[in-house]
Amino acid sequence: MLLPRIITALIGVPVVLAAIHFGGAIYMAFVGCVILFCLYEYGLVLTAGKKPVHMPALVLFGLLMAAVAIVGRMPSVSELPDNLYPFAISVVTFGVLLFEVLTPKRSWDRVCNTFTGVFFMPWALAHLINLRDIPQYGEYLTLFMIITVWVSDTGAYFCGRFLGRHKLNVEVSPKKTWEGAVGGTLLAVGAAVLMAHLFLSNTLSVKTAVILGLLIAVVGQVSDLAESVIKRSTGVKDSSNLLPGHGGFLDRFDSYLLLAPLFYYVVLYTIKL
Repeated sequence: MLLPRIITALIGVPVVLAAIHFGGAIYMAFVGCVILFCLYEYGLVLTAGKKPVHMPALVLFGLLMAAVAIVGRMPSVSELPDNLYPFAISVVTFGVLLFEVLTPKRSWDRVCNTFTGVFFMPWALAHLINLRDIPQYGEYLTLFMIITVWVSDTGAYFCGRFLGRHKLNVEVSPKKTWEGAVGGTLLAVGAAVLMAHLFLSNTLSVKTAVILGLLIAVVGQVSDLAESVIKRSTGVKDSSNLLPGHGGFLDRFDSYLLLAPLFYYVVLYTIKL
């Protein structure tokens, strides 16, 4: 499995870096595609586990929540009404329930599973665009977060593979170990300090870089485990096989589900840019 993992990374990494660099509509389209694939794979995972989900409502209202999360933070549309978010939530709530009422063999489990997908993934991943849109520093902050996650994931994978002895959480993710988690965290902190020095030396101190590196590594790994809970509850190992060696888009971007919003707001409200 290592060779397909490397080949996919060699193709995927330049695509991600190019999208981040160009920003604007290109990056928005890239993140939009990621969100769409994650919604689709979430539906596949639940369907494979024989758990009901309303796929049309999941995709339609999931993309709506992503759009609201993006538009609501864009400086160019700051004149939008303050009630945009509650209005969108009201539309989603009404829409998902309407879809269910019009569907034969109605199921409250299907409503709950659909709501989870609509509010969890699109809203969280849309913050990748909000982060990139931060004036002047958006590109570097996005690279800072994403590359630190990559280093953390890679470090955890190899440290766990060669040094792993103590299981982190057998029920949720049988292959993850404490040695891998600690190794990934230490390497992530080192990467964060290095990138702060290279790209953000006038903005981030070494202390701040260390704190952000710890935040990214720890929250990213917790987010990974959160996505694993969904898969384990359905008996599914990977969300799909679209990315050889990495599973699916949901497997590859699971670290950002909890991390992207948290990192964005920490940067926005605690760091002077």
